[in-house]
Amino acid sequence: MDSIDEYKQWICQPRKLVIVTHHTPDADALGSSLALAQYLKKRHHQVTVISPSVYPAFLAWMDEGHEVMIYSPETHLACQNTLLEAEMVFMLDFSSYDRLQTLRPLIENLPTKRFVIDHHQNPEINADFWVWDTTACSTCELVYTLIEQLGDANSIDVPIGEYLYAGIVTDTSSFKKASTTRKAHIITASLMELGVCTNRVQRLIYDNFSEDRLHFIGHILKDKLHVLPEYHACYFVITAQELEDYHTQLGDTEGLVDYALSVKDTIIAGIFIEKGDCIKVSLRSAGDFAVNHIARQYFNGGGHLNSAAGSVKIPLDQAEKTFLQALAQHKEQLQNLVLC
Repeated sequence: MDSIDEYKQWICQPRKLVIVTHHTPDADALGSSLALAQYLKKRHHQVTVISPSVYPAFLAWMDEGHEVMIYSPETHLACQNTLLEAEMVFMLDFSSYDRLQTLRPLIENLPTKRFVIDHHQNPEINADFWVWDTTACSTCELVYTLIEQLGDANSIDVPIGEYLYAGIVTDTSSFKKASTTRKAHIITASLMELGVCTNRVQRLIYDNFSEDRLHFIGHILKDKLHVLPEYHACYFVITAQELEDYHTQLGDTEGLVDYALSVKDTIIAGIFIEKGDCIKVSLRSAGDFAVNHIARQYFNGGGHLNSAAGSVKIPLDQAEKTFLQALAQHKEQLQNLVLC
């Protein structure tokens, strides 16, 4: 953070602050937001966390006190008033207003200071303060780093540590992704020394789903996996009817694309999910193959080298065809890649 001294001077007196994260927040978005909120409250600031949408049910343990204000038509006025009163808005785990969806109009033209904390590529927001590092494994890593740079590492307690660990462990897929940094392990070790029970957090995240989800995953793995050895690719295509048949909830498709990537010799994996008039796309890769470019070029998205997402308003079969066309255009590159 280049302007750390300027920020320290500005934040030295109690302020009204708002923290906003992206639509359908994951553990990194929610964890970094709640960790920063608890830290700022310890510094005697008045803090509100606003999410553009509900979060998955398996993350409800992170918000036991129901401190997160969920934006909706019913809460529009309350969110608007809270934002208008804010002296600074922190934007966590996103750097494009598109990620806010229906909350965007309330944020984009807000006449207040902005602080972006993010690790995604191609930032589009003009902010007064930045903590932005694409080499960081997660936004939670960056929040820890910010608190450390402010000289307040001792203010991190077990609840804050659990939020931070939740974001780190999920965004690294339990430290499997190439984006896992040395610092991610150092932070985790320090959180364990502090008293954070990593086993408890892992179980709350990964062993906290419904029976319906287990049946759904079984169906997807058995009947919906497409394997293309000539491209070193695997992918899933999921219809809206299947989501309904298995009574899926928000978050039930989380991590499915990683099953496709786990197939031997797979370099690129994808999942295409029909939701209303939109196809949600998630892409993963191994090695040096950049799926963020695929997401940006074909699916109105973006992300990291090995993890990206997007969405398109076209029929599901057309989205699948688009993916196959992308694979064909990169066939030579995919065939020449060797996994280490």
